Amino acid sequence: MNLDPETDLSFTRQLKAPRALLWECWTTPEHIKHFFVPRPHKIVSCEIDLRVGGKFNTTFEVDGAEMANNGVYLEIIDQKKLVFTDAYSEGWKPAPDPFMTAFVIFEDGEDGGTTYTAVARHRSIESRKTHEDMGFFDGWGTVVDQLEEYALSLK
Repeated sequence: MNLDPETDLSFTRQLKAPRALLWECWTTPEHIKHFFVPRPHKIVSCEIDLRVGGKFNTTFEVDGAEMANNGVYLEIIDQKKLVFTDAYSEGWKPAPDPFMTAFVIFEDGEDGGTTYTAVARHRSIESRKTHEDMGFFDGWGTVVDQLEEYALSLK
């Protein structure tokens, strides 16, 4: 993947959890609720239709306020890659104000673990900057820590 530093944010981490288990966590609504937003915020609902064009809808609760985040999957490679966006909702309905397209990449890591890469691709330099200022690295870093902790608790 060719990253554009002006519009893309990315990081890679080595996780102890196996790729298949991380994939299961990312593709199962009940699992998503345990890691997808930094605590103390939470996911109050999640709908997944795991196919290209299928919905990936989540509702966050942040400081008592609910925020819907509806999107679709653009690419799915079993246990290797998920690409989803809020640029469209189910039925390819364009979003009025899309924010990003996300890539989550799972590769075999050392000792049965996983090399985990997250990419947030934005439409403009300004939206990338907004996401970075919102705390992309801390927020997504916390989410991956929560994911690893939760996945390992399932082993």
